[in-house]
Amino acid sequence: MNKKAIAAAVSAAALAATLAGCSGGADAASAGSNTTNCTNKIVHSDAPKVSVWAWYPNMAKVVDNFNNSHTDVQVCWTVAGQGGPEYAKFQTAIQAGKGAPDVIMLEADQLTGFELQNALVDLSKYGAADVKKNFSAGSWKDVSQGDSVYAIPVDGGPMAMIYRKDILDKYGIKPPTTWAEYETAAQKVKDAGGPAFGDLGSNVPAALTALMAQKGAVPFTYDLADQKNISIHLDSQPAKDVLNYWAGLVKKGLVATQDQFTTDYISGMIGGKYATYISAAWAPGYLTGSGVGKGNEKGTFAAAPLPQWDASNPVSVNWGGSTFAVTSQAGDQKLAAEVAKGLYADDASLTDGWKTQTIFPLNQNVLKSDAFTNNAVDFFGGQTANKDIYIPAENAYKGFSYSPFSVYYYAQLQAETVKINAGKVSGGEAATELQGIMVNYAKSQGFTVN
Repeated sequence: MNKKAIAAAVSAAALAATLAGCSGGADAASAGSNTTNCTNKIVHSDAPKVSVWAWYPNMAKVVDNFNNSHTDVQVCWTVAGQGGPEYAKFQTAIQAGKGAPDVIMLEADQLTGFELQNALVDLSKYGAADVKKNFSAGSWKDVSQGDSVYAIPVDGGPMAMIYRKDILDKYGIKPPTTWAEYETAAQKVKDAGGPAFGDLGSNVPAALTALMAQKGAVPFTYDLADQKNISIHLDSQPAKDVLNYWAGLVKKGLVATQDQFTTDYISGMIGGKYATYISAAWAPGYLTGSGVGKGNEKGTFAAAPLPQWDASNPVSVNWGGSTFAVTSQAGDQKLAAEVAKGLYADDASLTDGWKTQTIFPLNQNVLKSDAFTNNAVDFFGGQTANKDIYIPAENAYKGFSYSPFSVYYYAQLQAETVKINAGKVSGGEAATELQGIMVNYAKSQGFTVN
């Protein structure tokens, strides 16, 4: 497969949504790449510098924690955009052969596309095994290809169900444990003139993909050791079952179809327009940062495990999560690997991350700590949601096989979800259309589809 085709397959990352980043200015000399403009303060000016692109909200504190505790290396941090804009800049640097940072923050579902271009360093030769024990098997699988490791996990998104206690109590409903119970509860609320029980936003294709995986779907199977071949099964029966289920909820008027992460969606959460929110462990931080849970609705939210298809055989799935990877343009790959392994891995940074709900940490040292495990989450009215819901979900997560063109796939799934919500196609029809689109796309990029 030629590199031009590979680049085309991955460059769809520019389609991803963005949040504004920030920039800054202290200068520092370096033996590494692109460390002339640093947002942060360099504490030990004589130490070699490693450039980092990252967008975590508390990254300034994380970088300061690292630099203050290291005399052998200093981090020069820059925000190059969040998600899509950063990926687009990275893609440009890959094609130009220059301009990439030494270490880059990447979401786990974006790793494969950049691995395929030889843009990321295999960290197994730089001591990745030293930190493997700090992570669950699932989160480690997400950053690995065979014996190779291409990033260090930091945060994740084990999925669960957030719900309004006031709404469920009003209609005499217990948190549903299965998707069948979820539909029954939704119908009961509708029949009583209540609000939408949930929401199928078209702009959360990664979440919908995770829900397909929960039913047993394996949308993509791809092995970097066999670069030209990929399996695509978006029209499998489990995938159709999930899409048909949600299409049915929409058709019956049991769930809304509002795009999430919008002003309208947030106002709906505040106003009790939705009884549940199927989301990830990072959702409380996103919601509180948007003003949810701070007014009259304070104390009304709670969390429950993700409803299951088979309560006797629960399956945990993940939505979101970011990593630190070393780019092949790094000036000193070994030193950059030390930064990737050590950045956002110290107790102070991890504690700040989870206490401010900036991240859901994947580091087992945090997940096993009394402070995190027994934390009475204020957003959930003092519920110990970490211990009861999110930690068990994370530890049970088995990992996922991502495609080399995740963002292009997400764009197509989003388009099909729009059709579902408009009543133009059934869930099964959407799955069939999606299969055809992605098979044709993969072939056009030089892949052999099995």
